[in-house]
Amino acid sequence: MTTPTEFVPDIGSAYTIEGEVGRGGMATVYRAHDRRHNRSVAVKVLNRDVAASLGTARFLQEITTAAGLSHPNIVPVHDSGEHEGVVYYVMPHIEGETLRERLNREKRLPLSDVAHITLRIASALDFAHRHGVVHRDIKPENIILFEDEPLILDFGIAKAITAAGGDNLTRTGIAIGTPAYLSPEQISGETNLDGKSDQYSLACTVYELLSGSPTFTGSSAQGVIAERFTERPRSLAEIVPGTPAGVAESVARALSLESEARFPTVTEFAEALARAARTSEAPAKGEVSTKQSVAVLPFTNMSADAENEFFADGITEEIINSLTKVRALDVVSRTASFAFKGKTQDVDEIGRRLKVRSILEGSVRKAGSRLRVTAQLVDVATGNNLWSERYDRELADVFAIQDEIATSIVNALKVVLSDTEEAAIKKIPTQSVRAYEYYLRGRQLFHQRRPETLDAAEDMYRRAIALDPNYALAYAGLADCSSFRRSYHGGGEEALAQADAASKRALELDPSLAEAHAARGLVLQHQRRFPEAFAEFGEAMRLDPTLYEALYYYGRALQANGDLEGAVKMYERAAELRGDDYQSLGFVATAYRGLGRRDDMLAAARRMVEAAEHALTINPGDSRALYLGAIMLEHLGESRRAQEWAQRALQLDPAHPVMLYNIGCFHALAGRPEIALDHIERAIELGFHHRDWLLNDADLSPIRDHQRFKSLLEKAALS
Repeated sequence: MTTPTEFVPDIGSAYTIEGEVGRGGMATVYRAHDRRHNRSVAVKVLNRDVAASLGTARFLQEITTAAGLSHPNIVPVHDSGEHEGVVYYVMPHIEGETLRERLNREKRLPLSDVAHITLRIASALDFAHRHGVVHRDIKPENIILFEDEPLILDFGIAKAITAAGGDNLTRTGIAIGTPAYLSPEQISGETNLDGKSDQYSLACTVYELLSGSPTFTGSSAQGVIAERFTERPRSLAEIVPGTPAGVAESVARALSLESEARFPTVTEFAEALARAARTSEAPAKGEVSTKQSVAVLPFTNMSADAENEFFADGITEEIINSLTKVRALDVVSRTASFAFKGKTQDVDEIGRRLKVRSILEGSVRKAGSRLRVTAQLVDVATGNNLWSERYDRELADVFAIQDEIATSIVNALKVVLSDTEEAAIKKIPTQSVRAYEYYLRGRQLFHQRRPETLDAAEDMYRRAIALDPNYALAYAGLADCSSFRRSYHGGGEEALAQADAASKRALELDPSLAEAHAARGLVLQHQRRFPEAFAEFGEAMRLDPTLYEALYYYGRALQANGDLEGAVKMYERAAELRGDDYQSLGFVATAYRGLGRRDDMLAAARRMVEAAEHALTINPGDSRALYLGAIMLEHLGESRRAQEWAQRALQLDPAHPVMLYNIGCFHALAGRPEIALDHIERAIELGFHHRDWLLNDADLSPIRDHQRFKSLLEKAALS
C-alpha cells in the first residue's frame, strides 16, 4: 500500500482514508476505515474528469439499483455518495489476489482451477442476469480470489456509468470496459445488452487463463477491436497442446461473434467447460486415477473394549474432513470409504475400485488415558509405503495426532497447502477430549439417520455440550439431528424448535463455522424462511467452499422453493466437489426435467446411474442408491431394471419414509398412480413432512392432479 501525497479525497466523516491501493482510468481505490461499523473498506473515488462527465445523482441512483445484488460470489457495494464534488462508492476490503495477479505469477492456470472458477463466476453472473443486471466489464482484474473462491468486483458500475452519461465519456475518449474483453455487440454500441455479452467477456477471460494470452493481441485498442470483427481467435487446442477438444469447442462457441450462436446462458457455458474438463481427467474403467487422490479407510479398532469402535471411526472421519479441505486433493467420501469397513480386500483392489492413487489405513488402540494410533499411506500402483508412523500419546493429544497425520499425507503427496487450508486442518473444535468423544459417538449415530439413532445422537451431542458449553460443532450436530427428525420421522414442532435454538447457539459461539451456517440454513428452510436460508447456505459456502452439505442443502432448498435453475447450479457444484456422489446427480436430473431440458436430464440421469452402480459395487446394501437409481433408470427407459432396483430397496428398508416417497415417485413416472399414492401416503404416515417437495418435485407431475394426491397434500400440511 502507498500513502497518497498529492491528493487525499474528503468524503465526509463516515470514512477515514488510510492509503491508496490502486488507480485506473475511471477511479482511484483507497483503503479506508468505516467509522460507523468499525471495519476496513475499499473506497473507489471517481476521477474528476469522469465525475464531471456524469450526472452525479443519476450515477448514484443507477449504482444503487445495479449493485443491490446479494450472492456469495459478488462483492457487494456497501455505500455510495457525493461529498463536496467527490463521487465515491464503498465495498468490503478483501485481502486476496486478482486473477490478473495470479495469472502474472503463474503464466497459465490448471484446467481444473479454471473450470472451478468459471462455474462460480457463472453462478453469480446468471443470478445477476435473472435480476436484469449485466456486468459489462468481466476481466481478470475484476475477479478477486478470496480463500480460493472467486468474487466479482465492481458489479453494476459499468451499467451505472453508461446510464449516467457513458456517451459523454466515450466522446471525451474515456473507454467504458476493456477492449480485450468487450463483446462485439458492446463494441457496436448496443445499449440493451443481455447475459450473452458477459458470457463473451468471461470466455475471453477463460481463454487467457488457459493459454496465457488474450484472444487478440493488437498493438492498440483500435487494433484489438478491428481484429475482433475480422479474425477468429486461434483454437486453444492449437496454442496449448493437450487441451481437451470439448474445452476448446466450448470456449470457441462462447466467443461467437453472433450472440445467438453462444450458449443460452453463461452457466451452460461453464457447465459444458466443466464436463469437458471432468471427462479429460476421468480414468478409464479399471485404471488408477492420475490425479492426486486418496481414500482413507476406516481405522481398525484395536482396543480391548469394542465400544471404542466409535472412536476409531471418528478419527477416520476427522482425517477425511481435514483432507477434503485441501483443494489439490481428490478425497473419497466417507460413504464410499466406510463401505470397506471390516473387509479384507487387498489395498490395490480397493484402490482400483475407488479409483484413487493412494490409500491411508491404520488402527487405533485406546486404553484409559493412553492412545496408540498407527497409520500408513500406500501407493496403489506399486504397493509401496509413501509414509507411515506410530503415535503413542496421551488421549489429550488426539487433535495433534489427527493434524499430524493429515499434514504428513499432504507432504507425502507433495501438495502445497494455502494458509487457509493449513489453518482449517489445525483448528481444534474443543478443549475437552471427553466432550469430543461424545461428539464422535453422536456423529456415528447421526449417519444412520433412523428415528432411534437420531434420538441417541441428540443425547450424545447434549452430553458433549454439558461438558463444553462452548462446543459450537456439537450444537450444529444437535440442530441437524433435530431437523432430520422433524422432516422425516414425525418430530413435529418440538423438534423444529430444538433445531432452531441449537443452530442459533452454534452461530453465537462461532460465526466463522461453516457447519453452523449450514445447520441454520436447514432450519430456516423448514421454517419456509427461504431468503434467510439461502443467505446462510451462501455464507457456509463462502466460509468453507469444500463443505458438501452446504451445497447439497442449498440445492434441496432451492428445488423445494421452485427455483430449479438455482438448484441445478448447486447440485452440479456438489457433484463436482464429491466425485462419487450420486445424490446430487439424481436431484439435478429431476430439476432439469422440471425445466424441460430433456437432453440435460437424460445426460444427468446416465451419470447418476453410473455413480450409483459404482456405489453398489462397493456396498450392495446401499438402499438410497437403489431407490434414487430406480427413478433415473425409469427416465432412461430401462423399466425392467428400474423395477428390480426399486424392489431391492424396499426389501432393504421397507419402513423408511424417504425411501417410500421416492418409490412413490418411481411408480408415478412408470404410470402406476395408485401404487405411487399408496407409497406416498405411507411415507407421510411415517413422518415425511416435505410438503414443498410434494408441490414442486417434477417426478410427481403425472399424479399431481389426482384427487387423492390433493388429499395427501392437505394431510402433509396438517402433520
